[in-house]
Amino acid sequence: MQIPDNGETMKESGRVNSTLRYGLIMIATFLVLQFAVILLHEFTHSTTAWLLGDTTGPFDIVRGNPLMMTGWDEGVHYSRLFPSGGHVEEAMIGGGPLLVHMVIIALGMFALQIKWVIARKWLFHGLYWFVLANFMELIAYVVMRPFSAGGDTGHFNRGLGLSPWILFVVGTVLVLLGVYILFRNILPVMYTLFARGSRLTEWAILLFSAFVLFLWGSGLRVVCYVYPDPQWMFGLSGFAAFGAVLFLCRPGGETNRET
Repeated sequence: MQIPDNGETMKESGRVNSTLRYGLIMIATFLVLQFAVILLHEFTHSTTAWLLGDTTGPFDIVRGNPLMMTGWDEGVHYSRLFPSGGHVEEAMIGGGPLLVHMVIIALGMFALQIKWVIARKWLFHGLYWFVLANFMELIAYVVMRPFSAGGDTGHFNRGLGLSPWILFVVGTVLVLLGVYILFRNILPVMYTLFARGSRLTEWAILLFSAFVLFLWGSGLRVVCYVYPDPQWMFGLSGFAAFGAVLFLCRPGGETNRET
């Protein structure tokens, strides 16, 4: 009969506790930043409308559930302001947050690869999850709701008189590029700073990152809230992306090795 090694048992327990601690920290951090991104999103709509002279103030947003991301609205009456298509202002108001998310993601990913930021692990931590909260929103709109008649993408397409296919194709290409940079270049740094060799913590970071990007703010939300509109099926792409990322970027796999 083999006697358990107490030292090895304690070491394994320590790894589990470390994963649980960082798991709770990253969930709490993300939920706070998710709320900040929702406010940023709606205030970008309302502030753009105010600057263009279409509303009386930027603070008339409709507040909803900060956890489930439901019930929020920018308070802009598009149907009254823009009864027909072809109004550039409608595109600017509707698409403004999407541009803001893109800029934050691009600058954030650039910063996350700078040594000065990497050397400050908790700054890296906060910026990483802030980038993901913005990326989550961009994926939900550009990849999964580009053909919507209303909403941000609908107002953007109608205002510029564009085919939804343009936003879908161009947006999806840019999203795929961002996903590649995130999981190829940035995620391994997260592992180095916070997992420190713990495969369990690496899996926790990967699972939560993929979950918030492709399911929490995208796949699940689209499937649950867009149905019975046929566009709910776009949400299924989130489930496919989630599975693909877990397989291709699994800890220890070739895709996720630091260069």
